[in-house]
Amino acid sequence: MSLTRTPAYRRIAADLAERIRTGEFRPGDALPAQRELSASYGVTLMTLRQALQELRDEGLIVQQPGRGTFVAPVQAAYRMDTLRSFVDDLREQGHDVTTDVLAVAVEEAPEPGLRLERLRRLGGQPAIHQTSWVPQPYADAVSGADFRVTSLYAALAGAGVTIARATERIVPGLLDAAVAQHLRRPAGSAVFVSERTTFGLDDRPVVVDQAIILGDLMEIRAERAATRLSLQWAGQPSVDLG
Repeated sequence: MSLTRTPAYRRIAADLAERIRTGEFRPGDALPAQRELSASYGVTLMTLRQALQELRDEGLIVQQPGRGTFVAPVQAAYRMDTLRSFVDDLREQGHDVTTDVLAVAVEEAPEPGLRLERLRRLGGQPAIHQTSWVPQPYADAVSGADFRVTSLYAALAGAGVTIARATERIVPGLLDAAVAQHLRRPAGSAVFVSERTTFGLDDRPVVVDQAIILGDLMEIRAERAATRLSLQWAGQPSVDLG
């Protein structure tokens, strides 16, 4: 009876794929040089290149001539033309999204409400740190929700709260030490910061959000209609082209 051994290049590909999926090598990271990898695995360059071909075929890496081999970026879009939750939007794009609830607290200052702090993971990797403030009376309506599996918007809808509109701005920022620890990035790393206020039918704020987004994992995308375009510059009145 003969036993079929797994070829060395496939074992190497499987090991590198696992290291990518567990976050040892993150999206956009450069892999070690091919000679370094072949030496560490104890194989020839030809065998190592076969393993890299496997990873490239799976879409896990990209190779740039003259630069090296990189972990493929996560193709996730932060859409600005929807009122849905982060999770619902990303799942519709086909991404595996999970939520860690870091804190849920009822606070009285500066006004009564619920403070909700969450970490969004894409494919198991931290991608978005989100802090939401829900003022009263909406805070009472969602206080019993399990935010690991239920989005804040879904909890509000289940309590009969209708979302009417939202305003949002996105600015560049730098990670502070506390959030950097959650996102597993060095403090001072460049990020996008989304500040969004969501309003109900009575035009009162329902949710005030701040989301810190890793730019190497997500792109910001919007769709524009030819019939109407609104432009605004800081310190200037808006120009409405209708």
